[in-house]
Amino acid sequence: MANEKLTRETVVEQALALADEEGVEAVTIRRLAGRLKVTPMALYWHFKNKEELMAALAEHVLRGVTADLSPDDPWQVRLRALVEAVVRAMRENPCVPDLLGAVKDKLDLESFNRATEAALDVLAEAGFTPREAYAISSYLLNGVTALVKGCPGWSGEPAEAEERRLRRVRLESMPGDRYPRMICYGATLAEPVDLEQYFRFGVDLLLGGIHTLAARPERV
Repeated sequence: MANEKLTRETVVEQALALADEEGVEAVTIRRLAGRLKVTPMALYWHFKNKEELMAALAEHVLRGVTADLSPDDPWQVRLRALVEAVVRAMRENPCVPDLLGAVKDKLDLESFNRATEAALDVLAEAGFTPREAYAISSYLLNGVTALVKGCPGWSGEPAEAEERRLRRVRLESMPGDRYPRMICYGATLAEPVDLEQYFRFGVDLLLGGIHTLAARPERV
């Protein structure tokens, strides 16, 4: 790839692909230069160090999180749209949780600040104090991260189907008088997980407690 064709956007996209494939730690200037078939010096025209590159990657993956929010929608609709957008970003780029952890100060990220401000605004409309709203927004980010990282990932692929079968056999062989519910769950592993249903249920679970808390009589 000739240097004159090496744009900042290309560097970010390739670095993001490498992070998704092998993890954030795999993204180094030297490794990325090899992937792009340029010298490391060519990358320094765009990013002076890895820290700056990590910040650019985070900006890239979070830039669309607030895109679909409408100020005319009820706060419940806006909060769900925001949470679902973060879930979508993490599903598309599995490196996002580690990427955010690699950024020393997330207040330097304009896209992160916009998403945080949007969340705090929605939660303020729901009646929460600034301290409560910030705690809830942090909880939601941690909850979404756990939801995505804990995704079963079982599909119809032969290796995954075998893993699912073995887990089912192990669960169903447990003592029935002691673990009837676990055995019952094991039977559900006969079929692949419906990932869309998994994420819908997970988002419902995260938001359900917030809706209940906002509706308490003492908050009205």
